[in-house]
Amino acid sequence: MLSSAPSLPLRASHNEMDSLIEEAGDVVFRLNLQGVVLFASKRAQTLAGLELDGKPLANVTSETDLPALKAALTELVQSATAGCVELRLKGEQNEVWFELRLSVYGQGGAAPGILVVGRDLTAQQATEERLRHMATHDALTELPNRLLLSDRIRMTIAQARRSGQGFSVATVGIDGFKKVNDGLGHPVGDAVLRMAAARLRKTLRDSDTLARVGGDEFVAVLPGTATEAQIKLVTGRLLATLQAPFEIDSHTIYLGASVGVSVYPQHAEDEVRLVALADAAMSRAKETGKARCVVYSARLSGPPEHDISLEAAMFQAVREGEFMLYYQPIVDARTREIEGFETLMRWKHPTLGMVPPVRFIPIAETNGLINLLGAWALKAACVQLKQFEEVAKRPLYISVNISPRQFRNDKFLDVLDDAMAFSGLPGEQLVLEITEGTLMIDPAHAETILTRMAERKARIAIDDFGTGYSSLAYLKRFPISVLKIDRAFIRDLPGSQKDGAICNAVLDLAKHLDLSVVAEGVETEEQLAHLQERGCQYIQGYLTGKPMAAHVAMAALRERTYANLVPQETRLDSRPDPRQVQA
Repeated sequence: MLSSAPSLPLRASHNEMDSLIEEAGDVVFRLNLQGVVLFASKRAQTLAGLELDGKPLANVTSETDLPALKAALTELVQSATAGCVELRLKGEQNEVWFELRLSVYGQGGAAPGILVVGRDLTAQQATEERLRHMATHDALTELPNRLLLSDRIRMTIAQARRSGQGFSVATVGIDGFKKVNDGLGHPVGDAVLRMAAARLRKTLRDSDTLARVGGDEFVAVLPGTATEAQIKLVTGRLLATLQAPFEIDSHTIYLGASVGVSVYPQHAEDEVRLVALADAAMSRAKETGKARCVVYSARLSGPPEHDISLEAAMFQAVREGEFMLYYQPIVDARTREIEGFETLMRWKHPTLGMVPPVRFIPIAETNGLINLLGAWALKAACVQLKQFEEVAKRPLYISVNISPRQFRNDKFLDVLDDAMAFSGLPGEQLVLEITEGTLMIDPAHAETILTRMAERKARIAIDDFGTGYSSLAYLKRFPISVLKIDRAFIRDLPGSQKDGAICNAVLDLAKHLDLSVVAEGVETEEQLAHLQERGCQYIQGYLTGKPMAAHVAMAALRERTYANLVPQETRLDSRPDPRQVQA
């Protein structure tokens, strides 16, 4: 009972009100102060599928929502203030979400009562639930995505701390999947991924979490699986289920998988590092023969001993948002007008200060963090360019460095697509910088990836041109748009005859192949004049702008100056948006 006040006889005006309600066709209840139904509209009776007069409204309220209903009625009776509550009413066939608006009627001598008017929220609730599901699940396989995976790992860590029992994280990469996509097309590839997801899910326990984190890569969280014997048993099943042939349409496809495992708390104590170390172990499994499982060990990363603590700090830096982006102008050699920016990653350590990229990039390459950092940098740079253009009032371009490990990662094209779609940046305004050495590790693979990048209209630049393999054959073979002359050939200009000859040769070659040229490391007016005379189109260097924070770059665009102001960096957000890329 909500109140001990007695029920009073209804006036004739109530009957008139009830008739009006019936005409409106709404879900309406008239209650006494005890919450008993005195009148229910036809639609309310139809919803419930039973006679409600003389029965508590609680009879048709979901048990889960009863406390909310009782609290709303109590508040109304005590304060006589209209209220609102969202809850589910039990219909004849199912439960229906309603927004119920409650108000007191019959004051001033009339019998006091409660009027409840309902608005159907079922469609709205279903839409919101679909949006929540889309934000946390992979569209192709319906498995959790990286966002939900992080939450599940954090929950498992909390449980492990309470129980004192370890667990493992296993990254599963399908061997040979790229050949399926290339040879049989993406529809068949998608079918393989859906089938693989179903097989892996069936192999695991209900208490385990299986997520798809992009491309052909899955991550399993395995509570209570921490010993060598337990890991061997589970991963053996994962490997076996993907070795069985995939029968799709008229195709019989034989694949397999490589698995990498990290263990809590032996290897790491946070979700970012656990996944990154499992990914590093999976990469080692692929490099050493595929179709096998590798459990992470410190030997896989192999940084110098004095960098072990730095590696540990990197994982914390990701969580704390210590990584940031700086932007160096790329300008027209004749007008000095800013045409674009190269994106450069920086790490501001709380005690060490600015850690040079030469120290942290090689570590990130070996421990797998480069994929996460690179994906974030690509998306953030594309978004930032849109802001630069709002200030400049004209089109610009952004240039982003792609590391060797990123380029070899099967998920790279997905990362690229996500960055372009999220930012709305046309491909023509995106330049992806790749070193010569990266391309020559596997020229066939490079040609395939570069062609697909070019299909997206993205331009490819050869970074540090002339310092790597310097094979002129790939300039014809690959869809390259830009050559960047390494600073080593600019530093001694115009005094060095040899460097001058090299620069002239590159500029002549680019002219005949219809390629753009950017000279890096230009620091003096004499160097600029020398390059101008020889037809160099673009320059980059301290003469026209040091790497700068985003707001400084915007000031340079607005004022056409290169003054260095106090930095305000574009930082790696440790709380990713659900729409963000799966790194």
